[in-house]
Amino acid sequence: MSHIFFVDPIEKLNIKKDSSLMIGLSFMNNGAEVYLLFEDDFSVSNKGEAKLKVYPYKGSFKDDGYYLEGIELGVPKEIVVTKADTIHMRIDPPYDSRYQRYLWMLDFMQSRTDCEVVNNPIGIMKHNEKLAAYKRKNSLKSFIGSSLEGFQHFVADLKKEGIQDLILKPLDLYSGIGVQKISIDDPTLDTVFKNKVIEFQGAIITQPFQNEVYEGEVRSVYLNGKEIGSIMKRPVGGDFLANIAQGAHFEGHTLEGEIKKECDEIAEELLKDGVSFIAYDILGGAVTEINVTCPGLLVEVSYALKKNIAKTYADSFNK
Repeated sequence: MSHIFFVDPIEKLNIKKDSSLMIGLSFMNNGAEVYLLFEDDFSVSNKGEAKLKVYPYKGSFKDDGYYLEGIELGVPKEIVVTKADTIHMRIDPPYDSRYQRYLWMLDFMQSRTDCEVVNNPIGIMKHNEKLAAYKRKNSLKSFIGSSLEGFQHFVADLKKEGIQDLILKPLDLYSGIGVQKISIDDPTLDTVFKNKVIEFQGAIITQPFQNEVYEGEVRSVYLNGKEIGSIMKRPVGGDFLANIAQGAHFEGHTLEGEIKKECDEIAEELLKDGVSFIAYDILGGAVTEINVTCPGLLVEVSYALKKNIAKTYADSFNK
């Protein structure tokens, strides 16, 4: 039985706080066999055994027990994937044609070998991380599209409601990439929208800017339908991005009341599609994003709570 982590190139990973490497080390500490699989080495075939070229690795936690020391890749080896193995899909968005191809290939690998893939590729395909959140009754008013006319109608309605600022962002990126705050009365607004459509090759999300972001945004990690750890992220120096990658501060947090109930309900729904590992972004009492592609910030959540939630993830496979 082995755990194979399908990850981005090693040079793209922020080693000291990479969630995938943290989970892998937690599996190793449980005595499991762990490998990294890189994009250039991933292939599938309908002939013969299902083989993958993978890399063992070594590493350790810093004295705090959560952030990672440097890692060392071992000599690559070829393994035969069987139903006893688990592949953990840990490639970061964007969810583009490259990402879609990997999901098709993982689904093919799963059907050939009966191995487990977490999260389930079809489940990831089914649930766009932002649109899944916008289906909820109390979600923020949103326009998603590339039509300038549709955008203008949406903005006109928001003006009638007294909205002063907007947020424009891509449909399929992460960590605050491509997010822009702009005044609803900015004379260049239409041009900014059109340029974003061109830059990001399609639909753009437009929403009223939420002042609640200055008070903080919640990241809550769920596993098998249950909350395993949450933090409050607060922007620095009046910035509007509550992304830790953009410098936001963070501290431990616990979900309560209606938002806890809603997150529990969503997690149970996603479990039906084989999506067991998710991370919510919550702002102003509403879920704004449901991360199903590569739930992250496990190091930061663990550090804030003084509890290794990656170990909670690893331990769940022994039950």
